[in-house]
Amino acid sequence: MEEINGAQSIVSVRDLKFEYTDEESDTRTEVLKGVSLDVRPGEFLAVLGHNGSGKSTLAKHLNAILLPTSGSVVVDGIDTSDTDRLFDIRRRVGMVFQNPDNQLVATIVEEDVAFAPENLGVPGDELRRRVDEALELVGMSRFKRHAPHMLSGGQKQRVAIAGVLAMQPKILVMDEPTAMLDPSGRREVLNTVSRLNREQGMTVVFITHYMDEAVKADRVIVMDSGVIAMQGTPREIFPQVERLVELGLDTPQSTYLMYMLNKQGLGLDGSVLDDKECAEALIRRIKRKAEN
Repeated sequence: MEEINGAQSIVSVRDLKFEYTDEESDTRTEVLKGVSLDVRPGEFLAVLGHNGSGKSTLAKHLNAILLPTSGSVVVDGIDTSDTDRLFDIRRRVGMVFQNPDNQLVATIVEEDVAFAPENLGVPGDELRRRVDEALELVGMSRFKRHAPHMLSGGQKQRVAIAGVLAMQPKILVMDEPTAMLDPSGRREVLNTVSRLNREQGMTVVFITHYMDEAVKADRVIVMDSGVIAMQGTPREIFPQVERLVELGLDTPQSTYLMYMLNKQGLGLDGSVLDDKECAEALIRRIKRKAEN
């Protein structure tokens, strides 16, 4: 691992450039244009950006689904371009994608969760322990004998997460895992991921276009046209409403409400991130006005 500001990084990306070639037109398109970032062990990093910004392409570099055209990606001390270490990288970085149906391969939930570690040669007793533990971590133990196709979208995605956890990765990379879910399913998945990060210390890289999900992160990176346009804590990023709008993004509803009220001269706390903070800010404003 590399040192970053006195702490070690578990993921280190340096001047990452990636381009693909359209074989029909023989044209080259640069998708990532010199991205550099570090992820600390145990960090919850949210990556935002409009469609085509490069955020999913970045995610696929973290477990060597894609390899850099130039620059480097180092995961837990392993350069992803080292093809002899591909197996080691995939064991360290678990990927969860948009559509859980694409990651479910068995007819019984516990068999699905066991699929990847079993193929890694994990012995029977250890396999049983991993499957039970993974299902417990995502709150799906009571569904272990169910058929995956009978589950809700949020439940399917939690089973997909369990299948990744059973491989015991150090890093969980999630590429818009709630994009195909209803609000209830989104909430289930986000609560699961937040708990894994908070209670298990798992490093999470969470690609999303939902601002209210990114509020839960320790740090936010905003991608635009293949580069990092903004980065900081949610409280630093989201009050910059006009800049986010320029980048084609929304802001959390509570933050946007404060922004609009402040445009009317109310002098409210513009850094609020959720409904509770919004209500508290409004109550403080009402009390100040009453006292005056």
